[in-house]
Amino acid sequence: MRTVELLAAAYRPLLAFVETVDETQGWTPTRLPGWTVRDLIFHLTSDGQRALVALSTPAEGPADTDAVSYWSAWQPGTPGAQSGLRGTRIMASAWSSVRGPAEQYLETARAVLVAAGRADPDTVVCTQGHALTVDALLRTLAVEAAIHHLDLEPALPEPPAPAVLDEVRRTLDALLGEPAPAHWDAVRYARVGTGRAALTDDERAAVGSRADRFPLFG
Repeated sequence: MRTVELLAAAYRPLLAFVETVDETQGWTPTRLPGWTVRDLIFHLTSDGQRALVALSTPAEGPADTDAVSYWSAWQPGTPGAQSGLRGTRIMASAWSSVRGPAEQYLETARAVLVAAGRADPDTVVCTQGHALTVDALLRTLAVEAAIHHLDLEPALPEPPAPAVLDEVRRTLDALLGEPAPAHWDAVRYARVGTGRAALTDDERAAVGSRADRFPLFG
């Protein structure tokens, strides 16, 4: 599967959900503390806007980050992460209806897919102070879309596509330094790997000393 197809597979269920999201669903809590569905849609829009900027911002030098190392600096519970949660909640509250951020997201995400399809996957671009290939950028976008897809439960109960969850697993395995136990469910691994859930005693025993690395990013 080409990376742009992976991104499309990650975006497709989000686009379908946001197309019909209503006010009641918009106030549904997500798995992110303090965020409702409308807050998460606003965040997804912001990430899409960042993607569009990145795809149009060539780097001046070689890549210094790949699709795995990009996530190393992102940790839940840090002051920066908490500030981001609060900031998004404040900005999203300016909309009187969930359809405002929803329409922005639909427009932005569709534009990202078009731009991604036209981009050379080997081109090095810039985002958030990093230089990485378009291929790596699209992989990070697919992983983030999958994690936030899971955050939308229970409003969006269907999980991401298997190929997208496979990309999340590959990313988490690389950050962990070894494959997680094969019997771990992909959705459960995504949640404990990103700090949405805590490891159980059995899960800690299964990964041994590497358990202290969790969450791997968030």
